[in-house]
Amino acid sequence: MVENNWLKITTHEMIRNGTWCYKDGIFFICIENNIIGFNGDYLFPDNMSIREKKRVKNKLKFVLGIDINLDDFYSEIADTKFSFLIDEFYGLRSPAAVTAYQAIVETIAQQQVSFEFAMKTIENLVKIAGKRVEENIEGKKVKLYRFPTAEEVVKVKDKLGEAKLGYRKEYIKEISEKLIRKEIDLNKVEKMSEEEAIKYMTSFRGIGRWSAELFLTYTFRKNTYPANDLGIRRGVAKILGIGVKEVKERDVRELIEPFGKWKSLLAFYITCYDRREQSKIRAKG
Repeated sequence: MVENNWLKITTHEMIRNGTWCYKDGIFFICIENNIIGFNGDYLFPDNMSIREKKRVKNKLKFVLGIDINLDDFYSEIADTKFSFLIDEFYGLRSPAAVTAYQAIVETIAQQQVSFEFAMKTIENLVKIAGKRVEENIEGKKVKLYRFPTAEEVVKVKDKLGEAKLGYRKEYIKEISEKLIRKEIDLNKVEKMSEEEAIKYMTSFRGIGRWSAELFLTYTFRKNTYPANDLGIRRGVAKILGIGVKEVKERDVRELIEPFGKWKSLLAFYITCYDRREQSKIRAKG
C-alpha cells in the first residue's frame, strides 16, 4: 500500500483529541459510535449497514476535506507572496469537526492558549466525558474515544477542572447546558450568511468574533477566518518580513480578502506555516 502523503500532512494539522489516529498510512476516526478507516479506500466494520456506510463516508469526506479542489487553490496563489506555501504544504486540506458541538467546544478550548496546550485540554475532556469505542477493521484492533455529547459533558461537570481548561470550562459548561435546553441551535447557523452567523454566535457568553469565525469554518466550512488570530498575524509577519506588532487585523484582511472563495483555506495554510515555525523555535530551545 502506498502511503497517502496528503493524508499524513492533513492529519498532522488536526486536533489530537483521542477520537482519531493515523498509523501505517491509515486514518481511523470514531464517528457515531463506529470507528471507520481511510487509506484512499474507505474501511468499515463488518456489522455496518449500507445506509450507515454511506452516511459516515460522507461525513469522513467532509472532515478530511477530500473534495477540496487544491489545483484551483494553488493556481490562485501561484504568482503571489504566498506561493511558497504550495511546496511547504502540498496536499494539505483543512480538516473539519465531526459535529457542531465538538467544534464549539474545541474552539472555546483554544482561546488565549497555544495550540499544543489546547489539544492537551481537549483530549483530557474527551477522556473524562467521552465513550471508549473498540472495533476490528481489516484485521486491526482499533481503540478510540467518541467525542462527548453536551449531555455527557454536563453529567461530569464537577470533573471538568481535571481537564485543565481554566476559565474556559465555565463557557463550555454554559454552552452545553444551553444546547440541552435548546436555547442555542448550532446547526441552524449553517444556513445563515457569514455576518448573520457571526452576530448569532457572538450573542452567547464566551464567544467573541475570533471564536465565531473559527467555529464557522471548522464546523461548516464557511469562508471565514479569525483575522485577529495571533498565529495568522505571526505567519503574515514572517512572510512579509516585519514584526508581528506591525500586523493588525485590518492588514490580514487586506492581504487575504482578495483571494475570494479561497481566503479561508489560505488563512489555514498561513496558520499551519506559523505552527511549523513555532515548532522550529521550540526545538532550538
